[in-house]
Amino acid sequence: MAATAASTKSGQLRDYLIRTIETDMRPHDRLPTERDLAESFSVSRLTVRRVLDRMETEGRVYRIQGAGTFVGEPRIAKSLELASFTEDMRSRGLKPGSRLISMDEIPAGAGIGFTLNLSPAERVLRITRVRTADGAPMCLENCYLPARLVPGLAGRSIDGSLYETLAADFHIDLERADQTIRCTVLDQRDAELLEVPALSPAFTVERTAYDSRGRAVEHAVALYRGDRYAYHLILHRTPDQRN
Repeated sequence: MAATAASTKSGQLRDYLIRTIETDMRPHDRLPTERDLAESFSVSRLTVRRVLDRMETEGRVYRIQGAGTFVGEPRIAKSLELASFTEDMRSRGLKPGSRLISMDEIPAGAGIGFTLNLSPAERVLRITRVRTADGAPMCLENCYLPARLVPGLAGRSIDGSLYETLAADFHIDLERADQTIRCTVLDQRDAELLEVPALSPAFTVERTAYDSRGRAVEHAVALYRGDRYAYHLILHRTPDQRN
């Protein structure tokens, strides 16, 4: 009976939090403390923590150490396919947008040069933008392109898809990419650009894209808001694994 009662109280707490978030709170509003919730529902703090753990996994809330638990924003799920941010948002019925932070030519350096198969002294175009979905900041993106492949692009306005611009103006069609995804937290500057609290969770997505000739054309490092973005994977078992 005790387990059933505890389970019922846990469910009541979860239902209350979901209902409150959906009707009375906005994204990034702070939830009551674990202690306050435990006292209000006559449950242990461990029970509260388990409820919040589940809601965090679902993307309903997020936590910042030392600051509390906050209401999350609806997540946008992305499947693993090569698409520009603009194409990705359009496919989800959202309006993509950009805010240019900077665009300049710099030496490739050792790291970018190695990735793009360039000498360290060769020039690359660096484009830094905040990408938005329905007007809300979604990611902070740094793209590097060999300058010789995109003459005249520096200084131009790139409001939409960079991939569409590469295809239309420079006859560069990107065909595949190597991509790495890591979890991180946002420092103060990046958090301000993405309009979330410092130390908010984020994905670092690092990608090198290749054209149909096998040339490394773009290296991008993007920070995606962890409270708004998720990756969707479809996994298959091989016949050998099923036996």
